Amino acid sequence: MMAKAEISWRRVTDEGEKIDCYAHRFGGEYIFYRRARRYDQWQRIDNPPLVDWLALLDSVQRRITRSLLPEVEETRVKKMILDRYPGTDFEPVDE
Repeated sequence: MMAKAEISWRRVTDEGEKIDCYAHRFGGEYIFYRRARRYDQWQRIDNPPLVDWLALLDSVQRRITRSLLPEVEETRVKKMILDRYPGTDFEPVDE
């Protein structure tokens, strides 16, 4: 059985706007998208903020515990985060 290729979540922007986000793994990289409303077009995010990367990491970790993704995927995502945001702390954040 193939794992779902898309991982999605919701978050609130700094301006207080709720947005839907998702990341799609393609060619060893993650491509991020977002939209403001359900029927809006998905907009690609070229440089996603750290908060989106951490949401992706959280989702990957949860999928690993359910055996939907291999354990090596967590290491890959952490490396991608550190490449873009050196010195990032991966401790859980209370929301």
